[in-house]
Amino acid sequence: MEERVRGLRLLPDEYDQVLRLGRFRRDHPAVVVGAGNGWWQAVIPASDGEIVTTRYTLRALLGQAR
Repeated sequence: MEERVRGLRLLPDEYDQVLRLGRFRRDHPAVVVGAGNGWWQAVIPASDGEIVTTRYTLRALLGQAR
């Protein structure tokens, strides 16, 4: 798990967001959340396709994607 958390590129004050991400994934299994080089992205299914949201912090992404 530690290696996986390091690979997520979290800000030092965002480690609590890993737990929040786990709860988010449990509550919204159809939403795909991933990380890139300095950004986080959620792909949210919609009736006419999908909505893609990109933010620079996990906290901001989870706030937007709820």
